[in-house]
Amino acid sequence: MEKGTALVKVRKDSPGVIIPPPMIYALFFVGGIGLNKIVPIHLQAWNPWSRFAGSSLIVLSFVYLLPSLWKFLRTHNTLITIRPANSLETNGIYGWTRNPMYLALLILYTGIAFLVQNYWGIVLSPLVLLVIQEYVIVREEKYLERAFAQEYLNYKKSVRRWV
Repeated sequence: MEKGTALVKVRKDSPGVIIPPPMIYALFFVGGIGLNKIVPIHLQAWNPWSRFAGSSLIVLSFVYLLPSLWKFLRTHNTLITIRPANSLETNGIYGWTRNPMYLALLILYTGIAFLVQNYWGIVLSPLVLLVIQEYVIVREEKYLERAFAQEYLNYKKSVRRWV
């Protein structure tokens, strides 16, 4: 077993998050596009800056996304939130933030919104963050406490939820 990886003891339990987190980001993004059709936000002076900001954020998102996905693939952990975790990841990128994938998706969401000038998507980003935290992360944390008990509580004390 790799250092920073604990095997799960509870096999039938899961976080119970029915809507896949990437779908939540996508729904808000599409909602932002819809709002822009109804109540457009035009920031023409921002065009070059929004493209630069968007591209930079997209690149930054992969700094968090690729190592976290690689870690899950190497340890045969599941990305499906209605299935039990195979292990608790606590090192590498998971030593910086407990939720590198959700952080990466938020940065990616914001970057794409800037790039395509979906300003309503940017306005909605705090709401996306709230839904991910309350609907997804809180459920996952309760599940991980059940599955990994004290080991997860120790990890939770030493590593921040976001950054």
